[in-house]
Amino acid sequence: MKQFPGRQALQRGFTLIEIMVVVIILGILVSLIAPNIFGVLDDAEVTATRVQMRNLEIALDTYRMNHSRYPTTDQGLEALINPPGRERGYIDSIPKDQWDNEFQYRAPGTKGD
Repeated sequence: MKQFPGRQALQRGFTLIEIMVVVIILGILVSLIAPNIFGVLDDAEVTATRVQMRNLEIALDTYRMNHSRYPTTDQGLEALINPPGRERGYIDSIPKDQWDNEFQYRAPGTKGD
């Protein structure tokens, strides 16, 4: 290739150092942002589970108003789906928490109800 005085040769592409600097900067940015994103996702799962627990609490309180007591431990949360003496249940199905665990129900609870 013939060189002309006063003209620089065209540079094509990036040097290895330039690429490494960009990768390091991106790595630093990801390491700063990723924990915040995962923290938000964890908070969302906790909030969704709390909402499910609140819905179960409302269904249990409604059961208690209609039957003068909470379901027994043996009846469990199934009593909210097929309550005795009612055609329709208080809930359609028993939910699982956001980590795919079943909710535990025991009666009487810690408050003696």
